[in-house]
Amino acid sequence: MGPPPVTETKMSRSRNLRDDAERIWRAGVEAVRPETLLPASVRVDGNWLLVDNGGADLVEVDLHTVRRLFVVGAGKAGAGMARGLEAALGEAVLTDKRLAGLVSVPADCLGPTRAIELVAGRPAGVNEPRPEGVAATQRILKLLGSATADDLCLVLLSGGGSALLCAPADGVTLDQKAAVTRLLSGAGATIEQLNTVRKQISQVKGGGLLRACRAGRMVSLVLSDVLGDPLDMIASGPTVPNPQTRDDALRVLAELGVERDPAAAPIVAHLRNHADARPIPPRHETRTVVIGNNATAVDAAGIEAERLGYNHAMTSSRASEGPAEEIGRGLAEEALRMRDEPPTSVAPDCLITGGEPTVTLADAAIRGLGGRNQQLTLAALQEMRRRDRGDLAGVCLLSGGTDGEDGPTDAAGAVIDTAVAARAESAGLDLEDALRRNDAYRFFEAADGLLLTGPTGTNVCDLRVVTVDRGGS
Repeated sequence: MGPPPVTETKMSRSRNLRDDAERIWRAGVEAVRPETLLPASVRVDGNWLLVDNGGADLVEVDLHTVRRLFVVGAGKAGAGMARGLEAALGEAVLTDKRLAGLVSVPADCLGPTRAIELVAGRPAGVNEPRPEGVAATQRILKLLGSATADDLCLVLLSGGGSALLCAPADGVTLDQKAAVTRLLSGAGATIEQLNTVRKQISQVKGGGLLRACRAGRMVSLVLSDVLGDPLDMIASGPTVPNPQTRDDALRVLAELGVERDPAAAPIVAHLRNHADARPIPPRHETRTVVIGNNATAVDAAGIEAERLGYNHAMTSSRASEGPAEEIGRGLAEEALRMRDEPPTSVAPDCLITGGEPTVTLADAAIRGLGGRNQQLTLAALQEMRRRDRGDLAGVCLLSGGTDGEDGPTDAAGAVIDTAVAARAESAGLDLEDALRRNDAYRFFEAADGLLLTGPTGTNVCDLRVVTVDRGGS
């Protein structure tokens, strides 16, 4: 064994707040990579297939009773989940059980696998249902329809699965479904509100995949991108019963003020004229195991912060948050408070939070380019300017989506520190205008404040990191 790892201390290092914040953030993302999570959650022990997330959810399957093994799924983490599952099962099981599988993933997530086919369910950077996703879903439905009662189906679900596993209900077109989704998103809908509507206009969401499956047993492995891990909301709950009704969906449309929009008219008419989906047939034995979530990422980020010598505090939200601007201003206030503590204080000098705020979009005629993490960070900079003249001495704040995608941009999010603030000031960038028009991307692009990672292959909502140096104030 080699020497133990050296822990950096506050006294022994010269602190680079931005580098540290990025290292802490990346450690959180690395912890929820599916190639790591799947082998830790799935294992073969003799003739038994065991699925365990380290908690009370233990699934045991006697492989002697399984004729064939089917694997289907969808999500931004689908490629890594497929490869991780193949590694966990091992070559003998893949061969003996004649594994057949198909998983729908974004086009830029395709890669080599041994037995599970990966298909592009949408182009890169287009997070809404597309014809490619419908075609992939129809293939998945056909595959599940070919199973028999002595087969086992494993379902791999992760964030982004709603767009990648899509089959509009009879009487609804793909364009109509996409249009109402855009209306809801623009009105600041939470993921719960979005999925309440989407499940009522789909053949597969809200338990539809389970209804279509002819295998006797189904086990869903979930990498959760919904705070609190409500199983009926993750990827719109294709393998669990739907507790919402069409009346709930109509209520969401009314509450968000989109019910009377002409683009929503076909969906409103469908919801009013069609009954709720039929119940799940009793033939299935089904279990669901959450193998990772936002709290997993926050915990791992906290471990890295401690390794770097920070006294950290951390929290992971259990429910959808409020507007991104409010979250950003709150983080800015907390960052300045942390920095201004006496240098000898034992109070935290690093704050790690996880969650998912909402953004109400500006009118399309003036709307710029950005995402919720960039909007949050820009609002934080606005608050720091108001409170502390905006020089950000001794403060860094970073916010990024763990999937590496923030809105329709190539950035995961954004980061602010004294250098970013100085460049923005020197370039004469109009913060107020960028915030008003949701144009944070171009603001941070000019100020070198974008967090650029590319697709990470995972997705567990957002991760924010604040680092402060009390000697820098």
